[in-house]
Amino acid sequence: MTGAALAAMSDVAVATPLFVDSLLDFLDPGTLASVFVDGLSKAALYVMITAGLTLIFGLMGVLNFAHGSLTMIGAYAGGLVLVVLVSDSTGSVARIGAFFAAVAVVFALLAVAGAGIEMKLVRPLYDRNPLYQILLTFGLTLVLDELVEIIVHFYGIQPTHEWQAAMATKPAFLTATYSLLGLSVVGLDLFEIAFGVLTVVAVWAFLTRTRYGLYIRAGSEDSEMTEALGINVRRAFTVVFGLGVGIAAVAGVLLAWDVTWGASVPLAAETLLPAFVVVIVGGLGTFRGTVAAAIIVGLVDATMTWWFQNVVDFPGLPEMTIFLILVVMLVVRPQGLFGVAEVGGH
Repeated sequence: MTGAALAAMSDVAVATPLFVDSLLDFLDPGTLASVFVDGLSKAALYVMITAGLTLIFGLMGVLNFAHGSLTMIGAYAGGLVLVVLVSDSTGSVARIGAFFAAVAVVFALLAVAGAGIEMKLVRPLYDRNPLYQILLTFGLTLVLDELVEIIVHFYGIQPTHEWQAAMATKPAFLTATYSLLGLSVVGLDLFEIAFGVLTVVAVWAFLTRTRYGLYIRAGSEDSEMTEALGINVRRAFTVVFGLGVGIAAVAGVLLAWDVTWGASVPLAAETLLPAFVVVIVGGLGTFRGTVAAAIIVGLVDATMTWWFQNVVDFPGLPEMTIFLILVVMLVVRPQGLFGVAEVGGH
C-alpha cells in the first residue's frame, strides 16, 4: 500500500470520530432547539425580504431586480430616522417606539416611491417583451446603488460596512441572551420571529380578507375579465408595486439592527440573491410558497451555519447551501413548491 493511501486512511480514521462527536452534539436537544430558533429568525427575515417581490410578480409578472436596492434604501432611511430619534439617554421602550416610527415613515415614503416607479418607468413596458422590464429594473438598481453610495460617502457614513450608528440605537434587551425553557435565546431573534409572523399575517389578511385584496387576486388570475367587471387593474398594479416596495423597505429597517446584515450599500446584493432563491423555491407568484420556502431556507441556513462554524471553519459554505437548494428544486420541481404554470399578466 502506498504512502498516499495510508495517509488518506489515517485522515479518515481521524475524521470519523470527530464527525460522530459533532453529530451527537448537534442532536443534543438544546443544540437542536437553538438551531431551530435561529432558523426561524432567518426565515422571518427571508419572508419579509421576499414578500414584496412575491406580491409584485404574483399580480404583475414583473421580476423586480431593484428589490434589493430598495431594501437597502429602507435600511438607510430607517437608520436615519432611528439616529435622529434615539440618543444615549433614550430608554428601551422609547427605542422600540422609535423603531416603529421608522417603520411607518419608511413604509409610507418607499411605497409612494414604488408607486411612482411603476407609473413612470414600468407601466410603459407592459406591452413589450419581459426582457425590457428586467433590463429596466436591473439598470435602476445600478443607478440607486451608485446614488446611495455617493450620498453616504458625502456624509461620512460607512458605505461598505454596517452602519454602526444605526445599529447602536437597538435597545439593550434585544442584544441580551435569555434562558427560555432551558434554551439560550437572543432577544433580537425573538423580535425578528414576532415581526416576521406579523408581516405574514398582515399580508395574508390583506390578500384574503379585504375587497382590494380580492381585486388583486382576481387581476392576477384574469386581468381582462377583471377589467370587464369594472375594476381598475392598472390602479391595482400601482398599489401592489407600492406595497411590495414598502414591505421591502420595512424589512430593511429591521436589517439595520441585525449584526449579520446592517445598513450598507452591499446589502442590496446580499438581500436580492436569497430573495430570488426563496421566490423560485416556493413557486413564482405564490405567497404561501414564499412562506414555506423561507422556513425551509432559514432552517437549512441555520443548520449549515452551525456545522460550518462549529465543526468546519468555513463561514462561506452556509450561503452556498442556499443556492444548492435552488439547484435541487430546479431539477426536481422546476415550478417550485406551490408554483403554477403562469402568473401575472397585463
